Amino acid sequence: MDHVIDTDWSVKSLADALSETKLLREGELTARVVEGADPVLQITMHEFGDLPVFLSAGAEQIVVSALLWPVDEQKDQAGFNVFLLKAQKLVPLSNFGITTVAGRDYYELFGELSCKTTLQTVIIELRMLAENAIRAASDLRDDFASAA
Repeated sequence: MDHVIDTDWSVKSLADALSETKLLREGELTARVVEGADPVLQITMHEFGDLPVFLSAGAEQIVVSALLWPVDEQKDQAGFNVFLLKAQKLVPLSNFGITTVAGRDYYELFGELSCKTTLQTVIIELRMLAENAIRAASDLRDDFASAA
């Protein structure tokens, strides 16, 4: 059973834990802290084509996310947005959103966890998010194109 831990995770403590754990497969991922107003952990998921996943940790939750593709490149954006909301149940432990990067909107896949969860659960979320991002970028996008 996954027990709640007593100490909140931070970006730095998660970076340290990921570099030291035996829960990861060799070469599975690389994590580095990106300093800024709020530090972020950039995790390169090597087993998923070097997919970049970003992790932030706040007072109560950990958020992991992956950018998918620019919104303005999606044909029939309104129809696709409805399709994504209906397809949400097909993407376990992840949610779709739209985020702005350098003035451009992107579809984003993200998941949230309590800061008081185990490292094993964080790793499961990272793997699931990466798998879902790859699936969303191919299967879901293709399914929408076929239905349109």
